[in-house]
Amino acid sequence: MAATPRTNDDTPPAGTPGGLFLGLISGTSVDGIDAALVAFEPAPRIAFARTYPYPADLHADVLRWSQAQAQVALDDIARLDTRLGLMFASVANQALADAGVPAASVRAIGSHGQTLRHDPRGAFPFSQQLGDASVIAEATGLTTVADFRRRDVAAGGQGAPLMPAFHAAVMHSPQEDRAVLNLGGIANLTVLPREGVVRGFDTGPANGLMDAWCLRHRGEAYDRDAAFARSGRVDAALLARLLDEPWFAQPPPKSTGRDQFQLEWLASRLRDEAPADVQATLCELSAVTVAEALRTQQPGGARLLVCGGGVHNPLLMARLAAHLPGVVVESTAALGLDPDFIEAAGFAWLARETLAGRPGNLPAVTGARGPRVLGAIHPA
Repeated sequence: MAATPRTNDDTPPAGTPGGLFLGLISGTSVDGIDAALVAFEPAPRIAFARTYPYPADLHADVLRWSQAQAQVALDDIARLDTRLGLMFASVANQALADAGVPAASVRAIGSHGQTLRHDPRGAFPFSQQLGDASVIAEATGLTTVADFRRRDVAAGGQGAPLMPAFHAAVMHSPQEDRAVLNLGGIANLTVLPREGVVRGFDTGPANGLMDAWCLRHRGEAYDRDAAFARSGRVDAALLARLLDEPWFAQPPPKSTGRDQFQLEWLASRLRDEAPADVQATLCELSAVTVAEALRTQQPGGARLLVCGGGVHNPLLMARLAAHLPGVVVESTAALGLDPDFIEAAGFAWLARETLAGRPGNLPAVTGARGPRVLGAIHPA
């Protein structure tokens, strides 16, 4: 299996057998499966990380069937669950081979899977991730922990975001108020005060809408170096219509996904704007909604640590800094943490917490009735 060039080629530590955890995630951007091999002793360290792209047909099916209006047959969902399980298992095996690490050195896989639907506020709340963990365990011979979100939803929570607990474990500082921003398909924010309760929530679209619009009008999977957005201008009237979405006014805890913020949502608010202006406005939408959320939730914040694919969008990073004067806006790389693999490392950490019988959610973040041990364990 070919891998994208994006990689952390540090030699993994020998460690003790079973001392490593392998985190796997495919996010709302659906740009591939991120794999991160993580050591947690004596301190968290991403020993190896790489992104493995989807085959074109699987990528197309995930994108098509993750849309809210898509009509999906039960058989299609079941087959996609198995196909994704096989894909995640293949990535796990390939990552270990690429890292030169024997399976015996890995304690467990933590697999987020691929979100197909997320509706934690409905009459019958649910969050559905595909990627059959039984298939992964069988094909890798490794204990696999998966299905992390549904226990939190069952306890009255949003099931998302789940990364704030990991962010707090590895990026909290007693010297300053910080926040961590993940810019994936959806943007989510973790507020890390020097003292007090950690909070976190989704703020709205990040790369998902920009990528989809760029693909439609440029035939490119993403807006490299923000060239498309830079060729247009922010349309104030369109931005106002986008910001008028009631979801933005909801207080935390809250979460969302591609099934809400997708091209059909955008199309209902368009008039006759030039495509480049729409791209520029979508970038501004992400920056404005993140900045407003941070000002509201942490008005005295000193530092915003950014991870996820959006960290490579220079215009988005510049607009965030412009909307947050007095706040240091920088990549998590400043802390020695690869911004492309924070989430994958986080699911490795969640697998570790589950096996240790420790809660992985933060009720103040998700709204759950209390701390819960997350995920289902599929033994090797």
